[in-house]
Amino acid sequence: MKIKGFYFITDSSLSKAGNESDVRSAVEAGVTIVQYRQKEASTRYLIEEATNFKKLCQGKALFLINDRVDVALAVDADGVHLGQDDMPPEAARKLLGSSKIIGVTVHNQDEAKDAVAKGADYLGVSPVFATSTKKDAGLPAGISLLQRIKATFSIPLVAIGGIQVQNAQYVVEAGADALCAISATVTKDNVKEEIQKFQKFFP
Repeated sequence: MKIKGFYFITDSSLSKAGNESDVRSAVEAGVTIVQYRQKEASTRYLIEEATNFKKLCQGKALFLINDRVDVALAVDADGVHLGQDDMPPEAARKLLGSSKIIGVTVHNQDEAKDAVAKGADYLGVSPVFATSTKKDAGLPAGISLLQRIKATFSIPLVAIGGIQVQNAQYVVEAGADALCAISATVTKDNVKEEIQKFQKFFP
């Protein structure tokens, strides 16, 4: 399965219908990647919820865990997505093995170079535009960073941060293989419908 199209990330603090409903909607909308991100919960809860979501994604979408390599191992997820303050990708690789997917969030060219050198399978370029979804996202990098990273590295790029239907086209034209728009989807009445609006940018 390729890293392409709409990249779905859960957010229970923003979700109108709840994570489980959102994951179902995302899979029904045809996304090929679901990332489970849940910061405020016990490890037991994370494993229980992740086990459920993995079943929903089975055979339909890649299922990744944000930050928590231990949870990814416990539920045999397809991989993890790591931030700059999380476990280094090379350490995660030792634990997860060569067959699992490791994505890394990067905010500049140097971080991108480091992540690629350490074995990342794809890069999450963040934040492209201003966002309030992630409090520590930092200043928006704009589509120019996407363009520079795309020109330098061949691995897939996932754009995240402040993306709306109105600006998604610019992100795709700048070289994003996939994009994520959390608040533009999970806060709405029909999550599946909102995701499909973004899917149209990836023929």
